[in-house]
Amino acid sequence: MSFSRALLWARLPAGRQAGHRAAICSALRPHFGPFPGVLGQVSVLATASSSASGGSKIPNTSLFVPLTVKPQGPSADGDVGAELTRPLDKNEVKKVLDKFYKRKEIQKLGADYGLDARLFHQAFISFRNYIMQSHSLDVDIHIVLNDICFGAAHADDLFPFFLRHAKQIFPVLDCKDDLRKISDLRIPPNWYPDARAMQRKIIFHSGPTNSGKTYHAIQKYFSAKSGVYCGPLKLLAHEIFEKSNAAGVPCDLVTGEERVTVQPNGKQASHVSCTVEMCSVTTPYEVAVIDEIQMIRDPARGWAWTRALLGLCAEEVHLCGEPAAIDLVMELMYTTGEEVEVRDYKRLTPISVLDHALESLDNLRPGDCIVCFSKNDIYSVSRQIEIRGLESAVIYGSLPPGTKLAQAKKFNDPNDPCKILVATDAIGMGLNLSIRRIIFYSLIKPSINEKGERELEPITTSQALQIAGRAGRFSSRFKEGEVTTMNHEDLSLLKEILKRPVDPIRMKGSIDMRSYREKHAGREASRGRLCWNHFCNFSAVQLAGLHPTAEQIEMFAYHLPDATLSNLIDIFVDFSQVDGQYFVCNMDDFKFSAELIQHIPLSLRVRYVFCTAPINKKQPFVCSSLLQFARQYSRNEPLTFAWLRRYIKWPLLPPKNIKDLMDLEAVHDVLDLYLWLSYRFMDMFPDASLIRDLQKELDGIIQDGVHNITKLIKMSETHKLLNLEGFPSGSQSRLSGTLKSQARRTRGTKALGSKATEPPSPDAGELSLASRLVQQGLLTPDMLKQLEKEWMTQQTEHNKEKTESGTHPKGTRRKKKEPDSD
Repeated sequence: MSFSRALLWARLPAGRQAGHRAAICSALRPHFGPFPGVLGQVSVLATASSSASGGSKIPNTSLFVPLTVKPQGPSADGDVGAELTRPLDKNEVKKVLDKFYKRKEIQKLGADYGLDARLFHQAFISFRNYIMQSHSLDVDIHIVLNDICFGAAHADDLFPFFLRHAKQIFPVLDCKDDLRKISDLRIPPNWYPDARAMQRKIIFHSGPTNSGKTYHAIQKYFSAKSGVYCGPLKLLAHEIFEKSNAAGVPCDLVTGEERVTVQPNGKQASHVSCTVEMCSVTTPYEVAVIDEIQMIRDPARGWAWTRALLGLCAEEVHLCGEPAAIDLVMELMYTTGEEVEVRDYKRLTPISVLDHALESLDNLRPGDCIVCFSKNDIYSVSRQIEIRGLESAVIYGSLPPGTKLAQAKKFNDPNDPCKILVATDAIGMGLNLSIRRIIFYSLIKPSINEKGERELEPITTSQALQIAGRAGRFSSRFKEGEVTTMNHEDLSLLKEILKRPVDPIRMKGSIDMRSYREKHAGREASRGRLCWNHFCNFSAVQLAGLHPTAEQIEMFAYHLPDATLSNLIDIFVDFSQVDGQYFVCNMDDFKFSAELIQHIPLSLRVRYVFCTAPINKKQPFVCSSLLQFARQYSRNEPLTFAWLRRYIKWPLLPPKNIKDLMDLEAVHDVLDLYLWLSYRFMDMFPDASLIRDLQKELDGIIQDGVHNITKLIKMSETHKLLNLEGFPSGSQSRLSGTLKSQARRTRGTKALGSKATEPPSPDAGELSLASRLVQQGLLTPDMLKQLEKEWMTQQTEHNKEKTESGTHPKGTRRKKKEPDSD
């Protein structure tokens, strides 16, 4: 039947049209392609079961973002379907589509092709809009709709066209098998053929903090012909780098932001000290040292330890870490055919938990370290120590490494008047400190869950042991360590935590991580919601972390070219399959950066690199800087030293208050980000050496600010008291910060079953605020007197400034206060 004769079909009655339909399709196929109509229905039904996912896990379809398929406009060739049949009655077509949607058989058939109820509904809405809003339809679907409207075909005949449309808006349906193969993360040892080609000797140095386990591993590293040290922190990498060169063993330094070669000709040394993410899995070594191997379970960074453990090409691999990691390491090495030799170490100096709490800062002694878990508590405690005429050093996580080392040196110096340290859990590793007694200001550590909600959880046994172990170190002047709490009611809880055995990091058999997360992530506990970071402390999920590579994401993008990088990551994690000893690391930070720069035109590989840059997403200036750097890169405009100076508004002034100090810390992080990117895109970030000099200068400014932190706190307090109605959102006076901190500790001990204070009486509302706080146990009479004294002092200073403001300009007043602050 020729095409010209086919045109006569439009003039035939409906019944005769159906009779000639097969011949018409044959005539149209060379002009319009395959015709998946009624004749193909049998083959569609026959192949449905073979296309189903079978035994594979059901994907999380909420991650499938539908694409937009625009309705067809008027065609230049006219409406061929209408010419062959007749124009469609839209009202009749709508009835046909509604009948198609309600058919249970169609819904079941859609489920066989991966269209669950959600996807089926979304696909149908898009399909219906496409049909109803198109000026002209493809000839094949036009003919089928016409047949159905005249009773010559069944509504089920629409399914092939519906399925074709569904795969257009959900392209993942057409390549699920390929995506599963790409995201198959089973048998990770096979990813490292160089390591598998050699028979490595694995030595696990097991012991608590201050047991000498790392020392023995490093001695082996020094005596080897070549070696690599992999540490969790830049500070530790720097420490081994300096010790190695001091011992006459030439050693290079490699971190994300820095490369240092010690050979004058620039040739690589035989030894290298690096952060664990930067280790090479292709370079052969005689000895490799992997420090803090228990961090292989870390929800975000565990993949780096897994990669080092499985991939380092070293004759001997020395692991240093907690005994809890032994079982998992042995299971992993069993899959590689390598035996593990375990060497146990005992603590070199005794440590004891005191039977009494500190109770008051008046009871502080030289060598004491107060551990806080929030900056507000750091500021409050530092100020109260300064009021008592004592000097303290301060260390917390967001400080630059140089500032941390300077504060540690100040505290360790026996000739320095600074005898007290106030710190966060940042002292847990990376710093050598001469501490006599660890005092936990609180046992409740705040965190932010995946929804951005603030959560309060007690510290784990592993965290408590890591922090408490800093007291009485072998190399310090205090040969015995002591541990206690600030509040008496926390002491019994601390003893309970320290007595618990650390859960072994192991898991027998396979586990569907997505199902586990869905089952447990929303679970409520009596003391608050369980977040991912928290239930990673349970043995069921304390496994070895894995992470998708850039190559795997590129292969995903080939199949899903219209998906965003964040969506690609979600689908990859959902489709991924892992062995029973592994889990896919939490990639929330990666996704945050991906969404931040999604609108900027970048190649997928460049976008991936930008998203792996380590940033503090709590710092708005750092996040906006990543965005600005990516925008400059997309314009092919190099980020020069002069440009960056203008961007950060250099030169920067010394901090006058805590907010200024935090701003300087954020600028330091931005310079770190520049240096990190400069080693990935040298042509676009060309001035790394100049930026590093600038960063050293900024580090000095921050060190001076931290050295005078109590003065900055005092200035901040004064500013807040003078502007009570002008508080910025989220800010607090020291008074409210102290009270809230104590309230958190009180709530934490109540939640853990400790003896709670009596609730206020019904008429407590009639009492003054101070009386209610004393009654609730949040203030003591002594604290109340101290607060009243400070308030009167500050009011006196405030009135004095107001008196002088009429005769002295603003700058003169500031200058007049300097001698007093000095």
